[in-house]
Amino acid sequence: MQNYFHLKHTALLLGLLIPAAWCGANGISALDGFSHIIIRESNNQGIPKSSSIQASINGHILTVVFTENLGQVAIEITTASGVTVESLWVLTPNGLQNYLSQTGDYVITFTLPNGDMYYGEFTVTD
Repeated sequence: MQNYFHLKHTALLLGLLIPAAWCGANGISALDGFSHIIIRESNNQGIPKSSSIQASINGHILTVVFTENLGQVAIEITTASGVTVESLWVLTPNGLQNYLSQTGDYVITFTLPNGDMYYGEFTVTD
């Protein structure tokens, strides 16, 4: 019976490793287009919370995750030239996903209930 479990685990391991090796050999990645967005402090009075805001861009999809309860956070997405693309409120610790249809450079700004501000810069490419 124990040999059956070893055989099962080996088969599962090979089932995971072989496709991963094949994709790596062919230049295919599950993270193609994925880019982590660095969150910086802008105007802060309290304890820094930039590590509580995780943002990434994958193709045209912007994903934001809040790792702790920061209250109701105002989020504004603008082009690099300052044109507002999206403005919304998010109740944390939830996150959001947003589809950005246009390629280009963007800035995302987070304003916490206490007035502290954080931002990240990113680029949407095809």
